[in-house]
Amino acid sequence: MRYFINLSYLGTPFHGWQCQPNAISVQEVLEEALSTVIRTPIKLTGAGRTDTGVHARLMVAHFDADVPDEIQANLVYLINQYLNFDIVIHSVVAVKPEAHARFDATWRTYEYHIDAKKNPFSQGLTYYVRDVLDLEKMNEAAQLMQTFKDFEAFSKIHTEVKTFFCDIQHAQWVAKEGGYVFTITANRFLRNMVRAIVGTLLDVGTGKITITAFGEIIKSKKRSNAGLSVPAQGLYLTNIQYPKETYNINGKS
Repeated sequence: MRYFINLSYLGTPFHGWQCQPNAISVQEVLEEALSTVIRTPIKLTGAGRTDTGVHARLMVAHFDADVPDEIQANLVYLINQYLNFDIVIHSVVAVKPEAHARFDATWRTYEYHIDAKKNPFSQGLTYYVRDVLDLEKMNEAAQLMQTFKDFEAFSKIHTEVKTFFCDIQHAQWVAKEGGYVFTITANRFLRNMVRAIVGTLLDVGTGKITITAFGEIIKSKKRSNAGLSVPAQGLYLTNIQYPKETYNINGKS
């Protein structure tokens, strides 16, 4: 049977989601936990890849397994008992046999958190920016992105993708106590895309570039024209949406 596993993790101790040689990853730790608890080798397919240091309030992955009846009811508890506090499992849900955590996702949402003043309790969780930011201009530029489809200017170079097209549904900055939060929702994201967007929007907010120049950067399709990539520590994957029929098994949701 195929299952979706919903989890959160603190990205600081890990070299991203995906398994890789000579570096600890979320996928590797979770596969080891699942394989131990279910007592059979488990391979996970994630909804996407998060880079080193990026956090996830919600990550979704799928796996195939015949889960023994005696642990079925307590599966989430047993997995969490095996894991450290860096990762927590929220649910394990049976889905259609052909359901795919990556390819069936319709929308993904990220947040980027910025502190406007030094905070010893948010180290590794936010990005500290001393400059005063013009949120009105940053939001005007963020809204401008929704008129574009090709975001090659914000993509890491030399990536193996067939298209740089993304459908941005929502992009907005809001002020919070002591800082700012940027939220962006799209059907897909390119490698390093959100961090490059945030870095370039910060250039708008500090007056280094105009809103018109921001649009010209997107049109140029050149990463070298965009702003610096902000640090991973402020980035959070917060939501992944799927069609309702994904969870429809034998005609029942």
